[in-house]
Amino acid sequence: QVQLVESGGGLVQAGGSLRLSCVASRSYFSANVMGWYRQAPGKQRELVAVILRTGNTVYADSVKGRSTISRDSARNTVFLQMNSLKPEDTAVYYCRWAGTSGEYWGQGTQVTVSS
Repeated sequence: QVQLVESGGGLVQAGGSLRLSCVASRSYFSANVMGWYRQAPGKQRELVAVILRTGNTVYADSVKGRSTISRDSARNTVFLQMNSLKPEDTAVYYCRWAGTSGEYWGQGTQVTVSS
């Protein structure tokens, strides 16, 4: 079992920034991938950004150039720095951990961007 604790969501004006954090209860290096997904009301959950165990990253086109995913392996933490936020970035953001032991999700953190 892997517990994921997210933080950093909130209400921000368009053009602002937020930094999301996800702390895992298991070593980052036992995961194949950690990252962030989001789900807006009435929409399917979608990938935002993930970082692989190798350090390679993948971003959704909608956030590319505005967001940066990074990790602190010593603290089993993954960060998502989001800049130039837009109202369409409003969603619940979920942290995901996937490895040989399975797939785990955090409880989600709300990000609301006002226009």
